[in-house]
Amino acid sequence: MSAAPEPPLVREVFPDLVRELIGLLEAEGERELAICARDLRLVAACGCSDDFCQSFRTAPHQPGTPYGPGHRCLPLLPAKGDLVLDVVDGRIVYVEVLFREPLRDARLRLPN
Repeated sequence: MSAAPEPPLVREVFPDLVRELIGLLEAEGERELAICARDLRLVAACGCSDDFCQSFRTAPHQPGTPYGPGHRCLPLLPAKGDLVLDVVDGRIVYVEVLFREPLRDARLRLPN
């Protein structure tokens, strides 16, 4: 039996968002998280069905359960909308994306 494929890298799906996250994290002095942001995986969509929400998980986690010790919430300051990261023990586990233009999957763009 073969192993399940790894979830896609967020930078391959939403490269503009990852560039923005890296810049915002560096501006906040969060250099280690900025480095880690490049290798985030798109594990699962939020699933809340709110039309203003495009949030996603970057690590497995049971919805509705607390993250526990080592968790911190890191609000960023984007030009538009809200970006808030859930970080557990120095690892970004959730990216909250609210009130922003729709994210476009870069894998679906036609080549020039």
